[in-house]
Amino acid sequence: MDNPWLDQHVRAKGPLGALYPMTKFLMEGDTPSFLYLIENGLGDAERPDWGSWGGRYELYTPRPRKWHIEAESRPIWTDTEDEAMGLDGNWHTGNKVTIWRWREAYQNDFAARLDWTIKPHAEANHPLVAKLSHANRVRARSGERVALSAEGSTDPDGNALRYSWFYYGELGTFVISNSRTGAPVKIEDSDQAPAWFTAPKVSKPETMHIILAVTDSGTPALTRYQRVVVTVYP
Repeated sequence: MDNPWLDQHVRAKGPLGALYPMTKFLMEGDTPSFLYLIENGLGDAERPDWGSWGGRYELYTPRPRKWHIEAESRPIWTDTEDEAMGLDGNWHTGNKVTIWRWREAYQNDFAARLDWTIKPHAEANHPLVAKLSHANRVRARSGERVALSAEGSTDPDGNALRYSWFYYGELGTFVISNSRTGAPVKIEDSDQAPAWFTAPKVSKPETMHIILAVTDSGTPALTRYQRVVVTVYP
């Protein structure tokens, strides 16, 4: 979100884009609150701990500090950490990762919205519809094959679609030993509309979050999501 990108994709697009201010120091911090309200299929305004373009947060009770007048007993929402691979090919962990991991998608969305203010409908790109062929909540037993399908997804502009299924390891109750490799949760055919994985071995009911990201071939490319919460039983 630097000034050269904003000059090209926002400020150059009509009178509305021209109003976007120049960034001199830091970006505003209000954007995450707004991004949760975009119905992209990923975020849930009631579950900031599930993550979305606006980041991921958790309820946290601050520990006592010497400058507190009294002990803080009320939990507050505060940012938490994700681990994701950056464009540099390295893995990164931190509270800002919960936002920048979606950066390409939300910046493209921003650029497309400015196109809508200056281009005829037929010349602009519009969000696709990511649709599951099954429920958003699934149950499985350890060792069972869990089928995933997004074959009902469509694009209003007739653009081709590409698919990406991935396990959001920081969510749910099932904890894996090495989130960088995703083992032992490997989604087969993760770049296809139909995909699948083998439910991991558990000793008690555990939940897992599987994210579907569907991106169209328009310009700029737009992405929409679906979330599948899988409960795995022994």
